[in-house]
Amino acid sequence: MKICCCINSLASGGKERVMSELINGFIENHDAEVHVVLYGLEPEVFYEINPKAVFHQPTFKPVKNRLLLTIKTLSYLRKEVKRIDPDTVLSFGELWNSFVLLALMGTHYPIYVSDRCRPNKSFGKFHDTLRKWLYPRATGVIAQTEKAKEFYHKQFKQNNIPVIGNPINQIEAVRESKRENVVVSVGRLIDTKNFDQLIDIFSKINNPDWKLIIVGGDALKQTNSVTLQEQIDRLGMNDRIELAGTRKNVVDYLQRAKIFAFTSSSEGFPNVVGEALSAGLPVVAYDCIAGPCDMVENGINGFLIPLYEKSAFKEKLCMLMEDECLRKQMSVVAPESIKRFALDEVVANYYNVITCYI
Repeated sequence: MKICCCINSLASGGKERVMSELINGFIENHDAEVHVVLYGLEPEVFYEINPKAVFHQPTFKPVKNRLLLTIKTLSYLRKEVKRIDPDTVLSFGELWNSFVLLALMGTHYPIYVSDRCRPNKSFGKFHDTLRKWLYPRATGVIAQTEKAKEFYHKQFKQNNIPVIGNPINQIEAVRESKRENVVVSVGRLIDTKNFDQLIDIFSKINNPDWKLIIVGGDALKQTNSVTLQEQIDRLGMNDRIELAGTRKNVVDYLQRAKIFAFTSSSEGFPNVVGEALSAGLPVVAYDCIAGPCDMVENGINGFLIPLYEKSAFKEKLCMLMEDECLRKQMSVVAPESIKRFALDEVVANYYNVITCYI
């Protein structure tokens, strides 16, 4: 089986990590011949890739004229894919997918695309219109969540929309006796993560034996670490709420805590929720547009809270903090509930989908 994976870059990032894992999995688990076409201006390779993968990159020099650069890149993509002559094509990236579909229009190759962002995100009138015209022409649009599938079906009038979540790192779940009375949350300190709400919620819980730790640093040119610390100072919660900053040892925090809290309002597929469940943590999460409800079974391995209902969020956090029996029960169920997102399972699902019409 000859698979062509198209992506602008394999630099450090969420969609790049998943594509890298799929490339390796196609080779190692399915003995596929995998060609990787990197066509962006900076086609970096950050992740370790199986040496059997064949890489293709443009040889022409970038030009300042954007229209000319677009035409040259579209031409390169079309010629290179036709030269590879794959059995199937897989493309990642909500804006880049349109690029690939446009470049390969009129060819006979099965083309599968997958967005990696919030499904109802607008990219402006031009790109939204382009996507509505091009996505129905794809062989399939791979959604990350069931809510994304519903939205894509309405938006793109596309009938072939399989749902495949991201691969979740399987983390060892340690015993309750080795954990501390810690509620942990992980994410970039950006506005849509709503850490200010989480801090406000936790500050209203009268349980001095528990601590909230937020792991993550500033991003997107937002300086929320400053405003969040000012909020903590103003509430007099420095002894109970900690901003841990960016950490490489996130797993240590997941294994140290007893509960995971997630107040994000905008997600494509929140890997960290899956990793928290894998680590044996019951999750309290806002039921945002996509992601948490595909992993959190309400009342089974955590709680889903209607968006921005802080009082309900506080109630469920308190319930888990005070009810050790319930917490342990959910902790046992959590790792099993997420095994369907193990890497080999996800690779097999992708492979089966992109080769089903061959």
